[in-house]
Amino acid sequence: MTERKATIQRDTLETQVSVSLNLDGQGKAELDTGVPFLDHMLDQIARHGLIDLSIKAQGDLHIDAHHTVEDVGITFGQALLEALGDRKGIRRFGHAYCPLDESLSRVVVDFSGRPGLEDHVEYTRARIGDFDVDLFGEFFRGLVNHARMTLHIDNLRGRNAHHQAESVFKALGRALRMAAERDPRAPQAMPSTKGTL
Repeated sequence: MTERKATIQRDTLETQVSVSLNLDGQGKAELDTGVPFLDHMLDQIARHGLIDLSIKAQGDLHIDAHHTVEDVGITFGQALLEALGDRKGIRRFGHAYCPLDESLSRVVVDFSGRPGLEDHVEYTRARIGDFDVDLFGEFFRGLVNHARMTLHIDNLRGRNAHHQAESVFKALGRALRMAAERDPRAPQAMPSTKGTL
């Protein structure tokens, strides 16, 4: 069985980002982006998605975290795209509802080959610690554009912004895991009536 792993390095004048992942892992994470709350969220993807994930980033954090968060999303998306290969035999679609105390989020993934993002989270405050919640949108846009996937995110309820974000990322990990799973009933099939993704 082919290993579904990838390592991607992205170097710009603003950031240097390295992502290694194994879609068939155990949820191990080594994260050092320089943005602690982003590391905490990426850990949710790894653990709940059973993706072994190593991400290291150095960016222009003396300006702000925008470039780092966006470029981590881009590089993670590129690694997902490479690890998925031709996408034959995968389930393609994945979804998850995840609560965290009063917060409940739903995430739906389609490894469609087409970038698309519907992000519907109204955070109850603008910052979680030092983290600007606007940057989640930059992360998700980078992810979907470079993984060529469709992603729907809905926070159905929540009063605590940390809980809102964490329930989203837990659900994202679970949805990615489901969508990337090999389908034992169609192990060689392209999951599309077009014959390609």
